[in-house]
Amino acid sequence: MRNPYEVLGIKEGASEEEIKKAYRELVKKYHPDQYHDNPLSELAEEKLREINEAYDYLMKNQSAGNRSGSWGQSYGGNGGYGTNEFYNQVRRHIQTGNISAAESMLNSTNDRSAQWYYLRGLIFLRKGWYDEAYNSIQMAVNMDPTNFEYRNALNNMSMRNATYRETAYGSGYNRNDDLCAICQFLWCADCCCECTGGDLIGCC
Repeated sequence: MRNPYEVLGIKEGASEEEIKKAYRELVKKYHPDQYHDNPLSELAEEKLREINEAYDYLMKNQSAGNRSGSWGQSYGGNGGYGTNEFYNQVRRHIQTGNISAAESMLNSTNDRSAQWYYLRGLIFLRKGWYDEAYNSIQMAVNMDPTNFEYRNALNNMSMRNATYRETAYGSGYNRNDDLCAICQFLWCADCCCECTGGDLIGCC
């Protein structure tokens, strides 16, 4: 079982209210109705099961009065929480737009896990380096192909890119093409940022 706090995207020791709020938001986000006739539907179902398992575990331990213990202690091991907290902090930096701090943290570790490549991809997106972002997130998917978050981000990027190219090559270049490219990029970046709990474009 993965760290339940990481699954719900909350800090360790979060209150019952924070746990319930995060759970409701994630259930809404990964509800099967959102992915009807979508190639990611099976991954969404798997993600929802993981969310339910994490929620049940935390609520059970809340009621048992085990909040004071860390995830590793209460689950019988270290749970790798040090690594999880490190990446949660990187995500928080990305969410708040502190890209330099997020990048500095990633560069400070020798870990090159799927999550490392995924977060590096989000940083590249925020910096406007689309190709580098795509390659990094593709690497994350290659390393962890069953991860819904990574697959969803890559799928969004691929669809936006395909739509733009089809429009550009189908109609020929005009002075609006650059504007279209920017809009496609921003939309894609917003979709990926929402995977980390952030929101690049507030109205979408």
